[in-house]
Amino acid sequence: MIDEVRRVAAIKDHSLRVKAAVDLMEELQAAVVETSRMRKESIAWLRQSGLSMADVAKLMGVSRARVAQLKDAGPPTERAFLGVDRVQVAVPQRAGEREYVALEDSATGQQLINLAHRLQLEGELEYIPTTGEIDLNRDGLTVVCGPKTSPITAAALQADPRLSFETLDDGRWALIERETRQVHTSPSDDPNTPKPADVAYLGRLPRPDGQGTFLLIAGVHAVGSLGVAHYLSGHLGELYEQISSDPFSMVIRCEYEAGSKRIRSTQAMTDILRHEAA
Repeated sequence: MIDEVRRVAAIKDHSLRVKAAVDLMEELQAAVVETSRMRKESIAWLRQSGLSMADVAKLMGVSRARVAQLKDAGPPTERAFLGVDRVQVAVPQRAGEREYVALEDSATGQQLINLAHRLQLEGELEYIPTTGEIDLNRDGLTVVCGPKTSPITAAALQADPRLSFETLDDGRWALIERETRQVHTSPSDDPNTPKPADVAYLGRLPRPDGQGTFLLIAGVHAVGSLGVAHYLSGHLGELYEQISSDPFSMVIRCEYEAGSKRIRSTQAMTDILRHEAA
């Protein structure tokens, strides 16, 4: 990064250099925060692996007292589950007399942005047009959109080796475990005893350009996606500890209040299904 500093220093026009300096400072500050997160994570991993504080201090070339200071410095390590510096949350627009965003989708997007902020990440909400077109080749992207709404997410889901999003013979949508053929349908669609509950897909899938991954959240109904946002708010740490930033998928169930659609509870209906183990 010192080369970038030298590049800015070489700019003779101060009206150009001041803007370049501001941009570079933002980039450097973001890098410092993320580096402190990585350092915190590595210290914790080394300690959990049996190294003493003295051992870690020797590796770092600092005192034990300094390690004690640094082990808690930095943002939560699990923020890397969402992104490094900035996250983008994309929610779908719906077709009608005028295009609109479902209340559940809007609430899901806002909860994910709030979660990002708690993890010291910048967050931005964007809207997927009714055509379903979306660029998946971006860092820090979380897409809240199912196969019914976007052919782009439908294609991404088809490549999931562990779960499929399918239409049953009776017209209901379901999440199906490919290995066991276990079917997960929305309790709200039960033809006999419908309940205020839904199921949703949560997964990390490869980007089409092969240069990274993105998170995908897709409820059988929009409220299911809201349930995933609720689940992530309470389980992000353990998810990151188990899967880090590797590709995976799982089914999340939520129960909600029938009128307000407020989420009452959430639970994982499957284990974390690692894609490399498929």
